[in-house]
Amino acid sequence: MRTDGSAASHLPGGAGGADGHDLRHHGDAEVRDDGSALVDLAVNVRADTPPRWLRERVAASLGGLAAYPDGRAARAAVAARHGLPVERVLLTAGAAEAFVLLARALEVRRPVVVHPQFTEPEAALRDAGHEVERVVLRPQDGFRLDPAAVPEAADLVVIGNPTNPTSVLHPAGTIARLARPGRTLVVDEAFMDAVPGEREALAGRTDVPGLVVLRSLTKTWGLAGLRIGYVLASPRTVAGLERAQPLWPVSTPALVAAQACMGPQALAEAAHAAHRVAADRAHLVAGLEEFGADGVRVVGPAEGPFVLVRLPRADAVRRQLRTLGFAVRRGDTFPGLDEEWLRLAVRDRPTVNRFLQALDQSLSLTRP
Repeated sequence: MRTDGSAASHLPGGAGGADGHDLRHHGDAEVRDDGSALVDLAVNVRADTPPRWLRERVAASLGGLAAYPDGRAARAAVAARHGLPVERVLLTAGAAEAFVLLARALEVRRPVVVHPQFTEPEAALRDAGHEVERVVLRPQDGFRLDPAAVPEAADLVVIGNPTNPTSVLHPAGTIARLARPGRTLVVDEAFMDAVPGEREALAGRTDVPGLVVLRSLTKTWGLAGLRIGYVLASPRTVAGLERAQPLWPVSTPALVAAQACMGPQALAEAAHAAHRVAADRAHLVAGLEEFGADGVRVVGPAEGPFVLVRLPRADAVRRQLRTLGFAVRRGDTFPGLDEEWLRLAVRDRPTVNRFLQALDQSLSLTRP
């Protein structure tokens, strides 16, 4: 695989990672089984969520489970939140379902995925029988996007913003330069609500041809187990994806949660949380930079609720951290990264301080 920022290998067939990357490995695998004994810095769901008011709203919906789900109110709430007509909104069982729908419903000849990023888009495309090209961004460039690296003939381009796992926030104008007539441009904004002011967001834009924006409510609101997200796209694209969905794809509790999270108080709470995450992230980055003499390097400036770090013997350090009670996300399952990378979720300062002490000990114990 080439890693010079240009188009890389074609990868037909399943998602098992024929090139050595396990595309179906996600952060929850790091805390499965013995996860109750570990402090979780592997999963990018905000800690201490869902909040009590949201749990109460979801619990109150359980009395209506005998009726089939009706998504009209939630869809209208999402549309209003982004200033769009409801025909431009599709509710999904998490953003992950949207990737499957895109892979199955769109007529695609030359899909390109910009890596490193969330691996599910490529896995879904490959499962649907598509040959996938990769554009792999380079660490020496700060994993920054060069639109010229994307093949002109690509008719589907997928990129995350801010990108998981690099925490890079690409300028909206740079991403918009990827748009072309006849091309679908998919922007995964699952973590955009963790960016103060949601600067560089493309959600709500209708002037970018072929734009499809995906949002998730699972990260900021702690709803990974409920599965709720949405697609913002042209009415034609939304209608095509909706036809590929099964009947009643989103449960009543998830619909209630979606509507609740679109309200003014919820949006204000999310905005406050984004500023708090930014402050906690700065504290984490400052602590990590203290280990520069040990070869620890932080990708920056980080803008998401997680940071990507490179360090020698990262896999050994990760295993040692587990013995000390901390789970972190291995990086080598992301195309463009190898075993020297780890992703760390941002947590509150006391948790970060304990983690930094454990990291110091782990680095000492794994030195040659």
